[in-house]
Formats: sequence, C-alpha cells, structure tokens
Amino acid sequence: MIRLDWLRALGAVLAAVLLIYAGLGLVGHLAQPLAAPLALLSLDGDLLASDAASRAAEVLHRPASDAKGRSEENKAAQDALITALKISPIRPALWLALGALKARSGEPATPALKVSYLTGSVPVEVAFSRVQTVTSTSAAADEEIRLFATSDIRAALAKHTRFEAPLVAAYVQATPAGKSLLLEATQATDPAFNATLRRY
Repeated sequence: MIRLDWLRALGAVLAAVLLIYAGLGLVGHLAQPLAAPLALLSLDGDLLASDAASRAAEVLHRPASDAKGRSEENKAAQDALITALKISPIRPALWLALGALKARSGEPATPALKVSYLTGSVPVEVAFSRVQTVTSTSAAADEEIRLFATSDIRAALAKHTRFEAPLVAAYVQATPAGKSLLLEATQATDPAFNATLRRY
C-alpha cells in the first residue's frame, strides 16, 4: 500500500512538472515579448534556438549605435546561442550565427564556422551567408574550411545565378585568403565567373 501511494505521489509530481513545462512552451509561442525570459527557463531546444536566432539577427542586422551597446548586445546574443546549442547542438545555422557574432566582435570565428559545416547541410541562402562570413575572416585560411566553403560556392553558382552579384560583392570585401578561396573555387567550375572576379 505504501509503495502504491508513493507511485501515485511520484506520478502527480511528474504530471505537474510536465504541465508546467508544456505551459512555458505554449506561453513562449503565444507571447513573443516574453519569449526571451521564458527561454532561459526552458529546456526546449526549438524555443531556445528561436530566441537565440532572433537575438543574433538583431545584432547582425541592426547593430547598436554606440560601441558599448554593440558589445553588450553581441555578448548577450552569443550567450543565448551557446545556451541553445548546449541543449540542441545539431543546428548549423546557429553555429554560423555564433561564428558571425564572434567575427563581428574580433574573436576567432573559425571553430564555430567549422562546426557549422560539420553539423549538417543548410539551404543555399544560409550557405551563401556562411561563404560571406568565411571569406571576410581568418577562417578562409583554414584548409578544412576552405574545402567546405568551396562546396558551398560551387553549389550556389551551379543552382542559382542570382548569387553571382552577391559573390562579387563578397569577393570585394574578402580578406586576401578569402579572395584566393573564391578564385580557386570558381576556376574549374565557372571560368567565366572566375574571370569576372579577377577584374575586381
């Protein structure tokens, strides 16, 4: 009888915990302004990832006007990404966002960018963003990343000519290693585009 009562009590506690957990997830989806505080209490990988991606996009696309505010927002966004990735690490776009934020703050971006490649495929738009980040940072000198990025560049050119102009813009802003990467990646597969890059 004692064992049965103990099991009932345990079941009631587990049910209460699950209800609270489900409630936090539901409220987070229904009340977007509360999503960030609730994400801190959540173990839901999707909720944490959504909050982290939102914070990263805010910093990357609308930076703060002052250097101190920019640094604080960058750090907060990086912390949110790291928290989300600890719960749900197989998210290449989040690793890319972390690498981009690290590059923006002058930190080494290569490790996060490498994990972005190793954790799975991404849509071509995300792959292009990854190429932009790689070619504009010291990550372009890493041999392993160069192999991965070459694949992204070739896939973008093979399937989507609309990426030609953005790739030219990426080339103009690239580091010397990034320029070399773009030239090497296009030399065999698209000689005409390679010639276009060499004019810049």
